[in-house]
Amino acid sequence: MASESGISPPPLHPLVQPLAFLLGTWRGEGEGGFPTIQAFNYGEQIQLSHWGKPVIGYTQKTWKASSGEPMHAESGYWRPKPDGSIEVIIAQSTCLAEVQKGTFDEQSKTVSLKSAMIGNATKVNEIWRNFEVSNDELMYTVSMATSSHALQPHLRATLKKL
Repeated sequence: MASESGISPPPLHPLVQPLAFLLGTWRGEGEGGFPTIQAFNYGEQIQLSHWGKPVIGYTQKTWKASSGEPMHAESGYWRPKPDGSIEVIIAQSTCLAEVQKGTFDEQSKTVSLKSAMIGNATKVNEIWRNFEVSNDELMYTVSMATSSHALQPHLRATLKKL
């Protein structure tokens, strides 16, 4: 199938194939909070794409649910490995960079990530991300630890595939 540009997308790389359930554009709503901030609701769009290489491109942006005002953005790359593990690098608009390692399961359509390294100007020490796809919904949770707070829930959202 040709894209709008008339160019057919390349075939999936064999290492990306088990994560094909993630590919596409997802849009929906989420909620967040942490002891140091007031709870909030947000809209979100995530895009996971490929170009025939053994890596998935990742972009995300959020906006205030009440006003549409931009909030947060991040982008990076997800690199699946033949043993079912995955390495992820994400750069956030807050100048926080995450290197995460985890696992994926094609049958249960899940990805679990835990920070291996975080570089930032804030005091974030650890981030865990869990993704699950069921039907045409992508659900995720993000837990975070800072220098003054233990690992705890920070974000959760449900997005529908566009």
